[in-house]
Amino acid sequence: MAKKRWSDLSPRTRRIIIVTGAVDGALKAVALADLKRRDEDQVNGSKRVWATALALVNSAGILPIVYFLRGRRSPA
Repeated sequence: MAKKRWSDLSPRTRRIIIVTGAVDGALKAVALADLKRRDEDQVNGSKRVWATALALVNSAGILPIVYFLRGRRSPA
């Protein structure tokens, strides 16, 4: 099966890809900013591991959402 080129995709598919990429990028930026602001004891796990994963893993927005739901500890 031959690879599809960008020009071969329907306008709807192109729009979905662009919107998904923009949402993923925005979520990653907000998650990384939040992570930088927090002390190590306010994060479940290593800040370095979270930062590396958020920066390098292409997750379509899933990993930043996991960080916000599970990676942060509530202030005591």
